[in-house]
Amino acid sequence: MMLFEYDKSIFIIDLGIRMPEENMPGIDYVIPNVAYLKGKEKDIAGLFLTHGHYDHIGAVPYLIEKIGNPPIFAAPLTRGIVLKRQEEFHGGPKLDITTIQDGSKIQLGPFDLEFFRENHNIPDTLGVFIKTPVGNILYSSEFKFDPNPVNEPPTNEAKLHSFASRGISLLISDSIGAETVGHSFSEKTIFENLEEIFKETKGRLIVATFASLLNRVQQLVTLSEKYGRRVMFDGHSMKTNVEIAKQLGYLKIQKHTQIQPKEIDNYPPEKITVICTGAQGEGRAALMRIATKEHPHVKLHRGDTIVLSSSVVPGNERTVQQLKDDLLRQGAKVFHYKLMDIHAGGHAQTEEISGMIQIMKPKFFMPMNGQYSMLVAGVELAKKCGVPEKNIALAENGDAVVLSRNKISVQKAAAPSNDIMVDGLGIGDVGEVVLRDRQALAQDGMFVIIATVDRKTGKVRGSPDIISRGFVYLRESKDLLASTRKKTIEIINKATGSGTTVNWSYVKDEMRNKIGGFLYTKTRRRPMVLPVVIEV
Repeated sequence: MMLFEYDKSIFIIDLGIRMPEENMPGIDYVIPNVAYLKGKEKDIAGLFLTHGHYDHIGAVPYLIEKIGNPPIFAAPLTRGIVLKRQEEFHGGPKLDITTIQDGSKIQLGPFDLEFFRENHNIPDTLGVFIKTPVGNILYSSEFKFDPNPVNEPPTNEAKLHSFASRGISLLISDSIGAETVGHSFSEKTIFENLEEIFKETKGRLIVATFASLLNRVQQLVTLSEKYGRRVMFDGHSMKTNVEIAKQLGYLKIQKHTQIQPKEIDNYPPEKITVICTGAQGEGRAALMRIATKEHPHVKLHRGDTIVLSSSVVPGNERTVQQLKDDLLRQGAKVFHYKLMDIHAGGHAQTEEISGMIQIMKPKFFMPMNGQYSMLVAGVELAKKCGVPEKNIALAENGDAVVLSRNKISVQKAAAPSNDIMVDGLGIGDVGEVVLRDRQALAQDGMFVIIATVDRKTGKVRGSPDIISRGFVYLRESKDLLASTRKKTIEIINKATGSGTTVNWSYVKDEMRNKIGGFLYTKTRRRPMVLPVVIEV
Protein backbone atom coordinates (compact mmCIF):
# COMPACT_ATOMS: atom_id res chain seq x y z
CA MET A 1 0.00 0.00 0.00
CA MET A 2 1.43 3.32 -1.06
CA LEU A 3 0.00 6.80 -0.46
CA PHE A 4 0.54 9.91 -2.57
CA GLU A 5 -0.36 13.05 -0.64
CA TYR A 6 -0.43 16.68 -1.78
CA ASP A 7 -2.22 19.60 -0.11
CA LYS A 8 -4.71 17.43 1.86
CA SER A 9 -5.49 15.22 -1.11
CA ILE A 10 -4.53 11.53 -0.96
CA PHE A 11 -4.32 8.94 -3.74
CA ILE A 12 -3.67 5.29 -2.80
CA ILE A 13 -2.04 2.54 -4.86
CA ASP A 14 -2.88 -1.05 -3.86
CA LEU A 15 -4.19 -2.54 -0.64
CA GLY A 16 -2.57 -5.95 -0.25
CA ILE A 17 -1.84 -8.68 2.25
CA ARG A 18 1.39 -10.39 3.27
CA MET A 19 1.63 -14.01 4.27
CA PRO A 20 2.61 -14.62 7.93
CA GLU A 21 6.19 -15.23 8.98
CA GLU A 22 7.31 -18.46 10.65
CA ASN A 23 7.21 -16.67 14.03
CA MET A 24 3.50 -15.85 13.64
CA PRO A 25 1.72 -19.09 14.62
CA GLY A 26 -2.00 -19.11 13.83
CA ILE A 27 -1.94 -15.86 11.84
CA ASP A 28 -3.75 -15.90 8.48
CA TYR A 29 -2.47 -12.66 6.93
CA VAL A 30 -0.66 -9.44 7.71
CA ILE A 31 -2.38 -6.29 6.40
CA PRO A 32 -1.28 -2.64 6.15
CA ASN A 33 -1.47 -0.35 9.15
CA VAL A 34 -3.84 2.47 8.16
CA ALA A 35 -3.59 4.46 11.41
CA TYR A 36 -2.01 7.35 9.46
CA LEU A 37 -5.29 7.77 7.56
CA LYS A 38 -7.51 8.04 10.64
CA GLY A 39 -9.32 11.37 10.44
CA LYS A 40 -8.19 11.83 6.82
CA GLU A 41 -10.81 9.58 5.20
CA LYS A 42 -12.47 12.53 3.41
CA ASP A 43 -9.12 13.48 1.88
CA ILE A 44 -8.80 10.15 0.02
CA ALA A 45 -9.61 10.82 -3.63
CA GLY A 46 -9.34 7.20 -4.79
CA LEU A 47 -7.66 3.80 -4.69
CA PHE A 48 -5.94 2.28 -7.76
CA LEU A 49 -5.39 -1.50 -7.80
CA THR A 50 -2.55 -2.40 -10.16
CA HIS A 51 -3.42 -6.09 -10.65
CA GLY A 52 -5.27 -9.03 -9.16
CA HIS A 53 -2.65 -10.66 -6.94
CA TYR A 54 -3.66 -10.88 -3.29
CA ASP A 55 -0.52 -9.07 -2.14
CA HIS A 56 -2.00 -6.06 -3.95
CA ILE A 57 -5.77 -6.47 -3.42
CA GLY A 58 -6.18 -8.90 -0.52
CA ALA A 59 -6.72 -6.34 2.26
CA VAL A 60 -9.61 -4.59 0.51
CA PRO A 61 -12.34 -6.47 2.46
CA TYR A 62 -10.56 -5.81 5.76
CA LEU A 63 -9.68 -2.14 5.34
CA ILE A 64 -11.86 -0.46 2.71
CA GLU A 65 -14.47 0.60 5.28
CA LYS A 66 -11.80 1.82 7.71
CA ILE A 67 -10.49 4.25 5.07
CA GLY A 68 -13.94 5.58 4.18
CA ASN A 69 -14.80 3.26 1.24
CA PRO A 70 -13.23 5.52 -1.43
CA PRO A 71 -13.80 5.01 -5.18
CA ILE A 72 -11.67 2.18 -6.61
CA PHE A 73 -10.10 2.06 -10.08
CA ALA A 74 -9.12 -1.32 -11.55
CA ALA A 75 -8.86 -3.23 -14.82
CA PRO A 76 -11.69 -5.71 -15.63
CA LEU A 77 -10.02 -8.88 -14.33
CA THR A 78 -8.77 -7.16 -11.15
CA ARG A 79 -12.25 -5.75 -10.60
CA GLY A 80 -13.81 -9.20 -11.03
CA ILE A 81 -11.48 -10.84 -8.51
CA VAL A 82 -12.01 -8.04 -5.96
CA LEU A 83 -15.82 -8.19 -6.26
CA LYS A 84 -15.87 -11.99 -5.95
CA ARG A 85 -13.67 -11.84 -2.86
CA GLN A 86 -15.88 -9.14 -1.35
CA GLU A 87 -18.89 -11.49 -1.62
CA GLU A 88 -17.16 -13.86 0.81
CA PHE A 89 -17.12 -11.13 3.50
CA HIS A 90 -20.75 -10.81 4.51
CA GLY A 91 -21.77 -7.40 5.78
CA GLY A 92 -19.01 -5.54 3.96
CA PRO A 93 -19.79 -2.29 2.14
CA LYS A 94 -20.74 -2.19 -1.53
CA LEU A 95 -17.65 -1.27 -3.53
CA ASP A 96 -17.55 1.59 -6.02
CA ILE A 97 -15.19 0.23 -8.71
CA THR A 98 -14.60 2.08 -12.00
CA THR A 99 -13.19 -0.08 -14.80
CA ILE A 100 -10.00 1.25 -16.40
CA GLN A 101 -7.68 -0.08 -19.11
CA ASP A 102 -4.56 0.73 -21.11
CA GLY A 103 -4.83 4.42 -22.03
CA SER A 104 -7.51 5.38 -19.48
CA LYS A 105 -7.13 8.87 -18.01
CA ILE A 106 -8.69 10.20 -14.81
CA GLN A 107 -8.16 13.16 -12.49
CA LEU A 108 -8.19 12.77 -8.72
CA GLY A 109 -7.72 16.14 -7.04
CA PRO A 110 -4.24 17.45 -7.94
CA PHE A 111 -3.27 14.12 -9.57
CA ASP A 112 -3.72 13.52 -13.32
CA LEU A 113 -3.46 9.79 -13.92
CA GLU A 114 -2.85 7.87 -17.13
CA PHE A 115 -2.72 4.07 -17.05
CA PHE A 116 -0.66 1.77 -19.25
CA ARG A 117 -0.44 -1.97 -19.91
CA GLU A 118 2.44 -4.07 -18.62
CA ASN A 119 3.44 -7.72 -18.63
CA HIS A 120 3.44 -9.43 -15.27
CA ASN A 121 2.17 -12.97 -14.72
CA ILE A 122 -1.51 -12.13 -14.47
CA PRO A 123 -3.51 -10.37 -17.21
CA ASP A 124 -4.66 -6.78 -16.82
CA THR A 125 -1.60 -5.49 -14.97
CA LEU A 126 -1.43 -1.70 -15.20
CA GLY A 127 1.20 0.89 -14.30
CA VAL A 128 0.37 4.57 -13.91
CA PHE A 129 1.82 7.92 -15.03
CA ILE A 130 1.03 10.56 -12.39
CA LYS A 131 1.18 14.25 -13.25
CA THR A 132 1.54 16.22 -10.01
CA PRO A 133 2.15 19.91 -9.21
CA VAL A 134 5.81 19.11 -8.40
CA GLY A 135 6.60 16.90 -11.40
CA ASN A 136 5.72 13.71 -13.26
CA ILE A 137 5.91 10.36 -11.48
CA LEU A 138 5.95 6.99 -13.20
CA TYR A 139 4.86 4.08 -11.02
CA SER A 140 5.99 0.92 -12.78
CA SER A 141 3.76 -1.53 -10.90
CA GLU A 142 5.16 -5.08 -11.09
CA PHE A 143 6.45 -5.67 -14.59
CA LYS A 144 8.76 -7.49 -16.94
CA PHE A 145 9.75 -6.98 -20.57
CA ASP A 146 8.66 -10.18 -22.35
CA PRO A 147 9.15 -9.85 -26.12
CA ASN A 148 7.10 -13.00 -26.73
CA PRO A 149 4.35 -13.25 -24.12
CA VAL A 150 1.69 -15.92 -24.49
CA ASN A 151 -2.02 -15.01 -24.71
CA GLU A 152 -1.47 -11.27 -24.24
CA PRO A 153 0.39 -8.39 -25.90
CA PRO A 154 3.79 -7.24 -24.59
CA THR A 155 4.38 -4.28 -22.30
CA ASN A 156 3.44 -1.07 -24.09
CA GLU A 157 6.98 0.25 -24.62
CA ALA A 158 5.84 2.92 -27.09
CA LYS A 159 3.72 4.39 -24.32
CA LEU A 160 6.71 4.30 -21.96
CA HIS A 161 8.80 6.32 -24.44
CA SER A 162 5.89 8.74 -24.77
CA PHE A 163 5.84 9.29 -21.02
CA ALA A 164 9.62 9.73 -20.97
CA SER A 165 9.35 12.49 -23.56
CA ARG A 166 7.23 14.50 -21.11
CA GLY A 167 10.01 14.38 -18.52
CA ILE A 168 10.00 12.03 -15.54
CA SER A 169 10.78 13.60 -12.21
CA LEU A 170 10.50 10.36 -10.19
CA LEU A 171 10.56 6.73 -11.30
CA ILE A 172 9.17 4.30 -8.71
CA SER A 173 10.27 0.88 -9.95
CA ASP A 174 9.56 -2.74 -9.07
CA SER A 175 12.79 -4.11 -7.55
CA ILE A 176 11.86 -7.65 -6.49
CA GLY A 177 14.13 -9.03 -9.23
CA ALA A 178 16.92 -6.52 -8.71
CA GLU A 179 19.21 -9.17 -7.21
CA THR A 180 18.71 -11.59 -10.13
CA VAL A 181 21.18 -10.99 -12.94
CA GLY A 182 19.97 -11.08 -16.52
CA HIS A 183 16.56 -11.07 -18.18
CA SER A 184 13.44 -12.93 -17.05
CA PHE A 185 12.34 -15.97 -19.05
CA SER A 186 9.82 -15.45 -21.81
CA GLU A 187 6.49 -17.23 -21.46
CA LYS A 188 7.13 -18.57 -24.98
CA THR A 189 10.08 -20.58 -23.59
CA ILE A 190 7.92 -21.90 -20.77
CA PHE A 191 5.20 -22.89 -23.25
CA GLU A 192 7.70 -24.81 -25.40
CA ASN A 193 9.09 -26.69 -22.38
CA LEU A 194 5.62 -27.54 -21.10
CA GLU A 195 4.77 -28.90 -24.53
CA GLU A 196 7.75 -31.28 -24.33
CA ILE A 197 6.27 -32.68 -21.11
CA PHE A 198 2.85 -33.09 -22.76
CA LYS A 199 4.46 -34.94 -25.68
CA GLU A 200 6.34 -37.39 -23.45
CA THR A 201 3.75 -38.05 -20.74
CA LYS A 202 1.74 -41.26 -21.13
CA GLY A 203 -0.31 -41.11 -17.91
CA ARG A 204 -2.15 -38.36 -16.09
CA LEU A 205 -0.67 -34.89 -15.86
CA ILE A 206 -1.18 -33.07 -12.56
CA VAL A 207 0.05 -29.48 -12.75
CA ALA A 208 0.22 -27.29 -9.66
CA THR A 209 0.66 -23.54 -10.00
CA PHE A 210 -0.49 -20.29 -8.44
CA ALA A 211 -4.24 -19.70 -8.87
CA SER A 212 -3.49 -16.18 -10.11
CA LEU A 213 -1.14 -17.37 -12.90
CA LEU A 214 -3.93 -17.29 -15.46
CA ASN A 215 -1.53 -17.03 -18.40
CA ARG A 216 0.01 -20.34 -17.29
CA VAL A 217 -3.44 -21.84 -16.86
CA GLN A 218 -4.29 -20.81 -20.43
CA GLN A 219 -1.09 -22.43 -21.71
CA LEU A 220 -2.00 -25.67 -19.94
CA VAL A 221 -5.54 -25.60 -21.33
CA THR A 222 -4.26 -24.93 -24.86
CA LEU A 223 -1.78 -27.82 -24.65
CA SER A 224 -4.37 -30.15 -23.14
CA GLU A 225 -6.73 -29.45 -26.04
CA LYS A 226 -3.92 -29.93 -28.56
CA TYR A 227 -3.03 -33.35 -27.10
CA GLY A 228 -6.60 -34.53 -26.54
CA ARG A 229 -6.76 -34.20 -22.76
CA ARG A 230 -9.73 -33.23 -20.62
CA VAL A 231 -9.03 -30.66 -17.89
CA MET A 232 -10.10 -30.75 -14.26
CA PHE A 233 -9.52 -27.66 -12.10
CA ASP A 234 -9.15 -28.04 -8.35
CA GLY A 235 -8.54 -25.75 -5.39
CA HIS A 236 -10.97 -23.06 -4.22
CA SER A 237 -8.97 -20.06 -5.47
CA MET A 238 -8.11 -21.84 -8.74
CA LYS A 239 -11.74 -22.63 -9.54
CA THR A 240 -12.85 -19.13 -8.54
CA ASN A 241 -10.26 -17.38 -10.73
CA VAL A 242 -10.92 -19.70 -13.66
CA GLU A 243 -14.64 -18.93 -13.62
CA ILE A 244 -14.02 -15.17 -13.41
CA ALA A 245 -11.49 -15.35 -16.27
CA LYS A 246 -13.88 -17.41 -18.42
CA GLN A 247 -16.74 -14.96 -17.85
CA LEU A 248 -14.55 -11.98 -18.79
CA GLY A 249 -13.03 -13.71 -21.82
CA TYR A 250 -9.49 -13.94 -20.42
CA LEU A 251 -9.50 -17.75 -20.47
CA LYS A 252 -10.43 -19.51 -23.71
CA ILE A 253 -11.53 -23.11 -23.21
CA GLN A 254 -13.52 -25.36 -25.54
CA LYS A 255 -16.97 -26.45 -24.42
CA HIS A 256 -16.17 -30.11 -23.66
CA THR A 257 -12.61 -29.67 -22.35
CA GLN A 258 -13.45 -28.99 -18.72
CA ILE A 259 -14.70 -31.87 -16.57
CA GLN A 260 -15.80 -32.08 -12.95
CA PRO A 261 -13.74 -33.97 -10.32
CA LYS A 262 -16.28 -36.78 -10.07
CA GLU A 263 -15.87 -37.46 -13.82
CA ILE A 264 -12.11 -38.05 -13.71
CA ASP A 265 -12.37 -41.85 -13.65
CA ASN A 266 -14.54 -41.82 -16.80
CA TYR A 267 -11.44 -41.18 -18.95
CA PRO A 268 -8.16 -43.07 -19.46
CA PRO A 269 -5.13 -41.58 -17.63
CA GLU A 270 -3.49 -40.30 -20.83
CA LYS A 271 -6.59 -38.15 -21.47
CA ILE A 272 -6.51 -36.24 -18.16
CA THR A 273 -4.87 -33.00 -17.03
CA VAL A 274 -5.45 -31.79 -13.48
CA ILE A 275 -4.66 -28.10 -12.92
CA CYS A 276 -4.62 -27.33 -9.22
CA THR A 277 -3.27 -25.26 -6.35
CA GLY A 278 -0.61 -26.43 -3.92
CA ALA A 279 2.77 -25.92 -5.57
CA GLN A 280 3.98 -24.30 -2.31
CA GLY A 281 3.00 -27.31 -0.20
CA GLU A 282 0.06 -25.48 1.42
CA GLY A 283 -1.57 -27.78 3.97
CA ARG A 284 -5.13 -27.90 2.61
CA ALA A 285 -4.40 -27.12 -1.05
CA ALA A 286 -5.42 -29.63 -3.70
CA LEU A 287 -1.97 -31.09 -4.44
CA MET A 288 -1.20 -31.67 -0.77
CA ARG A 289 -4.49 -33.54 -0.36
CA ILE A 290 -3.53 -35.67 -3.37
CA ALA A 291 -0.09 -36.35 -1.90
CA THR A 292 -1.53 -37.33 1.50
CA LYS A 293 -4.23 -39.53 -0.11
CA GLU A 294 -7.01 -37.34 1.30
CA HIS A 295 -8.38 -36.12 -2.04
CA PRO A 296 -11.90 -37.51 -2.64
CA HIS A 297 -11.46 -38.00 -6.41
CA VAL A 298 -7.75 -38.01 -7.36
CA LYS A 299 -5.63 -40.96 -6.22
CA LEU A 300 -2.01 -41.09 -7.39
CA HIS A 301 -1.04 -43.95 -9.69
CA ARG A 302 2.43 -45.10 -10.64
CA GLY A 303 3.21 -43.36 -13.93
CA ASP A 304 1.42 -40.11 -13.12
CA THR A 305 3.43 -36.97 -13.87
CA ILE A 306 3.44 -34.00 -11.48
CA VAL A 307 4.52 -30.56 -12.71
CA LEU A 308 5.28 -27.85 -10.13
CA SER A 309 4.99 -24.79 -12.35
CA SER A 310 6.08 -22.17 -9.86
CA SER A 311 9.24 -21.18 -8.04
CA VAL A 312 9.44 -21.78 -4.30
CA VAL A 313 8.41 -18.82 -2.17
CA PRO A 314 11.18 -18.11 0.40
CA GLY A 315 10.35 -19.90 3.64
CA ASN A 316 8.52 -22.76 1.92
CA GLU A 317 11.61 -24.72 0.86
CA ARG A 318 11.31 -27.47 3.48
CA THR A 319 7.57 -27.94 2.93
CA VAL A 320 7.96 -28.16 -0.85
CA GLN A 321 10.81 -30.65 -0.50
CA GLN A 322 8.64 -32.87 1.70
CA LEU A 323 5.83 -32.62 -0.85
CA LYS A 324 8.15 -33.71 -3.68
CA ASP A 325 9.41 -36.64 -1.62
CA ASP A 326 5.87 -37.81 -0.81
CA LEU A 327 4.89 -37.67 -4.48
CA LEU A 328 8.01 -39.54 -5.62
CA ARG A 329 7.48 -42.29 -3.00
CA GLN A 330 4.12 -43.01 -4.60
CA GLY A 331 5.70 -43.61 -8.00
CA ALA A 332 4.94 -40.29 -9.64
CA LYS A 333 7.38 -38.44 -11.88
CA VAL A 334 8.00 -34.86 -10.69
CA PHE A 335 9.12 -31.89 -12.78
CA HIS A 336 10.02 -28.62 -11.09
CA TYR A 337 11.71 -25.36 -12.07
CA LYS A 338 15.19 -26.53 -11.05
CA LEU A 339 14.98 -29.46 -13.45
CA MET A 340 13.46 -27.57 -16.37
CA ASP A 341 12.42 -24.01 -17.26
CA ILE A 342 8.70 -24.49 -16.59
CA HIS A 343 8.13 -21.32 -14.60
CA ALA A 344 8.82 -17.67 -15.30
CA GLY A 345 8.44 -15.09 -12.58
CA GLY A 346 6.51 -11.92 -13.15
CA HIS A 347 9.25 -9.52 -12.10
CA ALA A 348 11.86 -7.61 -14.05
CA GLN A 349 15.45 -8.68 -13.49
CA THR A 350 18.57 -6.51 -13.65
CA GLU A 351 18.54 -5.99 -17.44
CA GLU A 352 14.86 -5.04 -17.48
CA ILE A 353 15.02 -2.69 -14.47
CA SER A 354 18.05 -0.99 -16.05
CA GLY A 355 16.11 -0.82 -19.32
CA MET A 356 13.20 0.91 -17.59
CA ILE A 357 15.55 3.45 -15.99
CA GLN A 358 17.27 4.12 -19.32
CA ILE A 359 13.93 4.66 -21.08
CA MET A 360 12.60 7.00 -18.40
CA LYS A 361 15.83 8.92 -17.65
CA PRO A 362 14.31 10.06 -14.34
CA LYS A 363 15.67 12.89 -12.25
CA PHE A 364 14.88 10.94 -9.06
CA PHE A 365 14.54 7.21 -8.41
CA MET A 366 12.87 5.08 -5.75
CA PRO A 367 12.89 1.25 -5.62
CA MET A 368 9.72 -0.41 -4.31
CA ASN A 369 8.50 -3.91 -3.45
CA GLY A 370 10.65 -6.68 -2.07
CA GLN A 371 12.95 -7.18 0.88
CA TYR A 372 15.46 -4.53 1.96
CA SER A 373 18.32 -6.24 0.11
CA MET A 374 16.27 -6.05 -3.11
CA LEU A 375 15.64 -2.34 -2.59
CA VAL A 376 19.38 -1.80 -2.08
CA ALA A 377 20.05 -3.74 -5.28
CA GLY A 378 17.57 -1.46 -7.07
CA VAL A 379 19.46 1.56 -5.77
CA GLU A 380 22.73 0.15 -7.14
CA LEU A 381 21.16 -0.40 -10.57
CA ALA A 382 19.94 3.21 -10.64
CA LYS A 383 23.42 4.49 -9.75
CA LYS A 384 24.95 2.41 -12.55
CA CYS A 385 22.42 3.94 -14.92
CA GLY A 386 23.57 7.44 -14.00
CA VAL A 387 21.13 8.55 -11.31
CA PRO A 388 23.08 10.48 -8.63
CA GLU A 389 22.98 8.89 -5.18
CA LYS A 390 21.54 12.07 -3.66
CA ASN A 391 18.59 11.74 -6.05
CA ILE A 392 17.66 8.23 -4.87
CA ALA A 393 15.21 7.51 -2.05
CA LEU A 394 15.64 4.23 -0.17
CA ALA A 395 12.46 3.96 1.90
CA GLU A 396 11.05 1.25 4.16
CA ASN A 397 7.55 0.65 5.47
CA GLY A 398 6.30 3.69 7.37
CA ASP A 399 8.78 6.14 5.84
CA ALA A 400 7.62 9.28 4.05
CA VAL A 401 9.36 10.27 0.83
CA VAL A 402 9.22 14.03 0.38
CA LEU A 403 9.45 15.15 -3.24
CA SER A 404 9.91 18.69 -4.50
CA ARG A 405 11.02 19.90 -7.93
CA ASN A 406 14.69 19.92 -6.93
CA LYS A 407 15.02 17.50 -4.02
CA ILE A 408 13.96 14.13 -2.68
CA SER A 409 14.36 13.08 0.95
CA VAL A 410 13.17 10.38 3.32
CA GLN A 411 11.53 11.02 6.69
CA LYS A 412 12.08 7.84 8.70
CA ALA A 413 9.12 6.22 10.50
CA ALA A 414 6.74 9.03 9.62
CA ALA A 415 3.68 6.76 9.83
CA PRO A 416 2.80 3.76 12.04
CA SER A 417 3.80 0.59 10.18
CA ASN A 418 3.80 -2.22 12.75
CA ASP A 419 2.20 -5.46 11.57
CA ILE A 420 -1.59 -5.67 11.74
CA MET A 421 -2.39 -9.37 11.93
CA VAL A 422 -5.55 -11.13 10.82
CA ASP A 423 -6.55 -14.27 12.72
CA GLY A 424 -9.95 -15.62 11.69
CA LEU A 425 -12.45 -12.82 12.24
CA GLY A 426 -10.04 -10.86 14.43
CA ILE A 427 -8.23 -7.91 12.86
CA GLY A 428 -5.40 -6.43 14.88
CA ASP A 429 -6.46 -8.11 18.13
CA VAL A 430 -3.42 -10.39 18.05
CA GLY A 431 -0.35 -8.41 19.09
CA GLU A 432 3.18 -9.13 20.23
CA VAL A 433 2.10 -10.43 23.66
CA VAL A 434 -0.30 -12.98 22.17
CA LEU A 435 2.32 -14.05 19.62
CA ARG A 436 4.91 -14.56 22.36
CA ASP A 437 2.43 -16.72 24.26
CA ARG A 438 1.76 -18.79 21.13
CA GLN A 439 5.47 -19.20 20.49
CA ALA A 440 6.02 -20.31 24.09
CA LEU A 441 3.19 -22.83 23.81
CA ALA A 442 4.60 -24.13 20.53
CA GLN A 443 8.13 -24.48 21.90
CA ASP A 444 7.64 -25.83 25.44
CA GLY A 445 3.93 -26.40 25.96
CA MET A 446 1.62 -25.57 28.85
CA PHE A 447 1.56 -26.64 32.49
CA VAL A 448 -1.60 -25.95 34.54
CA ILE A 449 -1.64 -26.34 38.34
CA ILE A 450 -5.03 -26.32 40.08
CA ALA A 451 -4.93 -26.01 43.89
CA THR A 452 -7.96 -26.06 46.20
CA VAL A 453 -7.46 -23.92 49.32
CA ASP A 454 -9.51 -23.92 52.54
CA ARG A 455 -10.91 -20.41 52.95
CA LYS A 456 -10.69 -20.56 56.78
CA THR A 457 -7.23 -22.02 57.25
CA GLY A 458 -5.55 -20.90 54.01
CA LYS A 459 -4.09 -24.41 53.63
CA VAL A 460 -4.19 -26.58 50.52
CA ARG A 461 -6.84 -29.28 50.55
CA GLY A 462 -5.81 -32.59 49.05
CA SER A 463 -3.33 -32.85 46.20
CA PRO A 464 -3.17 -30.19 43.45
CA ASP A 465 -4.36 -31.28 40.01
CA ILE A 466 -1.98 -30.92 37.08
CA ILE A 467 -2.73 -30.64 33.36
CA SER A 468 0.15 -30.80 30.88
CA ARG A 469 -0.10 -30.14 27.15
CA GLY A 470 3.02 -30.25 24.97
CA PHE A 471 5.37 -30.37 27.96
CA VAL A 472 5.57 -33.85 29.48
CA TYR A 473 3.48 -36.99 29.20
CA LEU A 474 1.86 -37.28 32.63
CA ARG A 475 1.88 -41.07 32.86
CA GLU A 476 5.64 -41.19 32.33
CA SER A 477 6.52 -38.31 34.67
CA LYS A 478 5.09 -39.39 38.02
CA ASP A 479 8.17 -38.44 40.07
CA LEU A 480 8.30 -34.96 38.52
CA LEU A 481 4.59 -34.42 39.14
CA ALA A 482 4.82 -35.58 42.75
CA SER A 483 7.70 -33.16 43.38
CA THR A 484 5.78 -30.34 41.69
CA ARG A 485 2.68 -30.97 43.82
CA LYS A 486 4.81 -30.94 46.98
CA LYS A 487 6.48 -27.68 45.85
CA THR A 488 3.08 -26.10 45.12
CA ILE A 489 1.73 -26.95 48.57
CA GLU A 490 4.84 -25.45 50.19
CA ILE A 491 4.52 -22.20 48.18
CA ILE A 492 0.83 -21.72 49.00
CA ASN A 493 1.07 -22.68 52.67
CA LYS A 494 4.03 -20.34 53.16
CA ALA A 495 2.23 -17.44 51.42
CA THR A 496 -0.96 -17.91 53.47
CA GLY A 497 0.62 -18.84 56.78
CA SER A 498 0.61 -15.37 58.40
CA GLY A 499 -3.15 -15.40 58.97
CA THR A 500 -3.64 -11.98 57.37
CA THR A 501 -5.72 -11.27 54.28
CA VAL A 502 -4.24 -13.19 51.37
CA ASN A 503 -3.27 -11.45 48.13
CA TRP A 504 -4.08 -14.25 45.71
CA SER A 505 -2.52 -12.42 42.75
CA TYR A 506 0.76 -12.46 44.65
CA VAL A 507 0.31 -16.15 45.47
CA LYS A 508 -0.29 -17.06 41.84
CA ASP A 509 2.73 -15.01 40.74
CA GLU A 510 4.84 -16.91 43.29
CA MET A 511 3.50 -20.22 41.97
CA ARG A 512 4.16 -19.19 38.35
CA ASN A 513 7.72 -18.03 38.99
CA LYS A 514 8.87 -20.70 41.43
CA ILE A 515 7.20 -23.67 39.72
CA GLY A 516 8.50 -22.38 36.38
CA GLY A 517 12.03 -22.22 37.80
CA PHE A 518 11.65 -25.64 39.42
CA LEU A 519 10.50 -27.26 36.15
CA TYR A 520 13.40 -25.66 34.30
CA THR A 521 15.96 -27.10 36.74
CA LYS A 522 14.46 -30.57 36.23
CA THR A 523 13.83 -30.50 32.46
CA ARG A 524 15.68 -27.49 30.95
CA ARG A 525 12.34 -26.49 29.41
CA ARG A 526 10.16 -23.46 30.10
CA PRO A 527 6.48 -24.33 29.69
CA MET A 528 3.82 -21.69 30.15
CA VAL A 529 2.80 -22.15 33.80
CA LEU A 530 -0.85 -21.33 34.53
CA PRO A 531 -1.69 -21.42 38.26
CA VAL A 532 -5.34 -21.75 39.33
CA VAL A 533 -6.36 -21.31 42.98
CA ILE A 534 -9.90 -22.24 44.08
CA GLU A 535 -11.10 -21.18 47.56
CA VAL A 536 -13.66 -23.44 49.25
